Amino acid sequence: MDRRATSGRAALAYVQNRLVRHSTEAGAAPALAEAEAGAGLVLMVGEQVILRAAPGPATVLLDPGEGRRVGPLSHEVFLGRFEDRPVFAAAAPPEAADLFAEPDHRAVDLRALASEGQVAPAELGLAATAKSLLAWHARHGFCGRCGSPTDVGAGGFRRECPQCGLHHFPRTDPVAIMLVRRGDSCLLGRSPHFKPGMYSCLAGFIEPGETIEDAVRRETVEETGIRVGAVAYRASQPWPFPSSLMIGCIAEAVSVDIAIDPAELEDARWITRDDAARMLAGTQPDGLSLPPATAIAHLLVRDWVEGRI
Repeated sequence: MDRRATSGRAALAYVQNRLVRHSTEAGAAPALAEAEAGAGLVLMVGEQVILRAAPGPATVLLDPGEGRRVGPLSHEVFLGRFEDRPVFAAAAPPEAADLFAEPDHRAVDLRALASEGQVAPAELGLAATAKSLLAWHARHGFCGRCGSPTDVGAGGFRRECPQCGLHHFPRTDPVAIMLVRRGDSCLLGRSPHFKPGMYSCLAGFIEPGETIEDAVRRETVEETGIRVGAVAYRASQPWPFPSSLMIGCIAEAVSVDIAIDPAELEDARWITRDDAARMLAGTQPDGLSLPPATAIAHLLVRDWVEGRI
């Protein structure tokens, strides 16, 4: 394997996941109430996950008894096995976080969990799986065909309509994120919600009936007026907000004049390779910066700056 192809990917959040998924199993899945000794529970309280910070190493894998302190849990699902340990996920209201006192426990947003680096990368991927799956259950309690309430099936990896018999499966929303380059410059954009000075790769959802390559071309021209020719895949990253897959691409620009869509971007500009290197190092004189190393946009820019792409 070419080591250059994987350089930097280990820093990406949510990509490492050693879960042996229950979705591949046949038959009935166990219930949390009947969990065998040693089972683990990933507990989401609103948009945050409960982290056990002490005693021992920090972990998102609680004992089922710790989860029961909040009372009845919603959307209990059996994720599968993690390092030979049966693992479940469940949700509780945001206010349930108050029942987990520091310093032993605390509620943490998954972005903060990734940036802090307190848990093993594989656990971060497990938490992302739990968050995405529970968010899907919360939004899909009714059948999209007949409107009847649906039941949980296959341990939580599908929902079933008892009225019309339709099966519903968890969805992942594909997003194209692209480093558009031309010569010794790359195209970066800035959304209004970014922190001051931060620029990133362009990105957008892939639409029905659209290839990844065409999504890259469409989003680039819609947001910046820049036309794109060749497109190549580079890497991907699960993004559990609520359940996307970021598909990282490299794109070759065939035009240079920028005309931003103000409904999408606050600014877009061509950045030289040297200036991008300074942004990575945090020494850019105008204070321009990039997303953290946990984000795929950072990987795409770093790979380009360091000559891997």
